[in-house]
Amino acid sequence: MTVAEAACTDTASTIAVGTAARELQLKRGEFAIAVHMGLVRVLVQGGGRPRVRREEVDRLRSQDGFPQALRERVHTVGTAEGAQLLGISPDRFTKLARAGCLTPITFYLNRYRAVVWLYLAQELVEFAARQSQLLVGKSPAWVRSRLEGGADFRARNWRSRRIERLLSFTEDPWARAAVLAGTLDPVQLAEVVDDLYERAYLARIRPEPVFGPTGSPSAREAMGRLMQADEPDEMLWRRVGLIMELDNAREARPAPRPGDEWCPGPGIELGHGFEREQESEPVPVAEPEPASVSDPVQVFSPDPALGRVPASEPAPTFVPVRDSDPVRDPVTDPAPAPTSAPEAALGLLARIGLRRRASRRPYR
Repeated sequence: MTVAEAACTDTASTIAVGTAARELQLKRGEFAIAVHMGLVRVLVQGGGRPRVRREEVDRLRSQDGFPQALRERVHTVGTAEGAQLLGISPDRFTKLARAGCLTPITFYLNRYRAVVWLYLAQELVEFAARQSQLLVGKSPAWVRSRLEGGADFRARNWRSRRIERLLSFTEDPWARAAVLAGTLDPVQLAEVVDDLYERAYLARIRPEPVFGPTGSPSAREAMGRLMQADEPDEMLWRRVGLIMELDNAREARPAPRPGDEWCPGPGIELGHGFEREQESEPVPVAEPEPASVSDPVQVFSPDPALGRVPASEPAPTFVPVRDSDPVRDPVTDPAPAPTSAPEAALGLLARIGLRRRASRRPYR
């Protein structure tokens, strides 16, 4: 059997995700959530559009209680309906979500382009049975402390859930690195991945939603903002994770270079994206030119309209240090002037930004 014949046979045994959603009697947003939760297995063949095996649809349709049981598992509610489900006021529901007690499953933008978070109804019921003490009486001290400090964990919890789910869908180190690369802004990504071709490859294989990059430009922009880590500790954690995945990826195979024939590899079954119909991944754009030493560093700042509150503590100040520098007394032995020696091999701390590269001059 030729490759073309095998491809035709495989296509005949699969259906498009839109057709699968209709046969499962799910809306597009519900189907995307089902893929995210692992309820529906999706096949990505040869870098093409996701498809669903016919036997997978038949398996779900043959389950007891279909289609109502499946729709209940992916049913989402907003703040008002969620508060009614828990028997509390919408204000208390919002406080619990901001404090990190409730994790959104998805979101959409309203007419004012504000983010509206949605939660799984089934998870709210389980939360009420497990943490009933948070629904009545005075809130615990740790909840009040978080709220008084301006905390809002909704975006961070949603982002962590999404990233962990995407990482669980694949064992390919480059695909895993691409997931983590999407959590850093272009400046931070260039600091961790200094190879332009590797950054381009990560952007090309970054996971997309089930139904492709649909939705309005504002929805794609909001998705891009919410996917990026916006707290110092989370940024550091994502940088470390990306470095570890990159080390594994480079050992497995190098990133393709101009002129190389890129082969996406065999098809794999996975859940792939989980946005609502109004959402989509940001379209990869061309890599910006590296900023010179004298250029100001652009730091990602979340949109105030999204309700994010900046960290109360200032970001740490980083001082350039080389591995070969001896320990000095800052009073009796001041630091020497920077030299133009070539950059030596640096460790993990230098790669995540805790130490500036030796070849760079300190910022004025």
